[in-house]
Amino acid sequence: MYGNFWENLKNAFKYSDNSLYKLIAINLLVFMALLVFRVLFTIGGAGELYHQALTYLMMPAALDRLITQPWSIVTYMFLHEGFFHIIFNMLFLYWFGMIIHQYLGSRKLANLYILGGLAGGLFYVLIYNIAPFFNDAIDTSLMLGASAGVFAIVVGAATLAPNTTFMLILIGPVKIKYIAMFYVILAFANTVGANAGGELAHLGGALMGFVYVTQLRNGRDLGDPVQRVGIWFENFFSKNKKVHVSYRKKSASPSFGSTFSKSTKASNVVSNSGDATQEEIDRILDKIADKGYDALNKEEKRKLFEFSKK
Repeated sequence: MYGNFWENLKNAFKYSDNSLYKLIAINLLVFMALLVFRVLFTIGGAGELYHQALTYLMMPAALDRLITQPWSIVTYMFLHEGFFHIIFNMLFLYWFGMIIHQYLGSRKLANLYILGGLAGGLFYVLIYNIAPFFNDAIDTSLMLGASAGVFAIVVGAATLAPNTTFMLILIGPVKIKYIAMFYVILAFANTVGANAGGELAHLGGALMGFVYVTQLRNGRDLGDPVQRVGIWFENFFSKNKKVHVSYRKKSASPSFGSTFSKSTKASNVVSNSGDATQEEIDRILDKIADKGYDALNKEEKRKLFEFSKK
């Protein structure tokens, strides 16, 4: 999971425990495919046909149109057309996704991304259809982008390990709970702006991130249906493939563009939690990296969540 970013990205589909790189790879591949089609169709004089076809993959706010293209509630969350749009989404997905992966494992990271995208899309449709402010925009409003799923991961990580610290350029060390709060407040303020639909989706995804982690603490995984579907697809496509095993060495550390603080490890565990020693938390994190969150027993999950609240 850790190591050279580009090497891991290139081998994203060779392993079963690296949904973070799979999600980034899928988004990048779809982006490049759309870019090629857009250029070829435009040069060939069929630019309007390209844009019309793209609308069938974007998520509409109008219920009557959504009913005719229900797949768009999934396809929209993997679509990007602007370079900066996909760059910032993938950076946030990578930085905060590493935290989710370390604490909860690969499958729950994928669960949270998909659930965040679904929640964001549904919240966008709901508000557009009940708020008078959007009455004139319902029929023409379409949405695309991974932001709702990314917001779910950002807020999920901040809920899980709020005191994890990123070293931001020109600012210095900042706890991720403040980063998450800033972007949620910004999204709320912009819900009456030019990208109102996208900002509403951000809020829906953020809410799902908080609810998902909170429910995990109560022993309920809202991502079970998503996980079952994912396992089915994995089994379907890997019937005749060899099994690959990946592991994380104890000495490895995430290679963020910004620094991942040691507060995500157990350096402060003696003062933060009397229930677990540093060695126990390190062992639990290694077990998650090797086998996933579901391999933990009830007591290990309790200790991990108690530590994550500090």
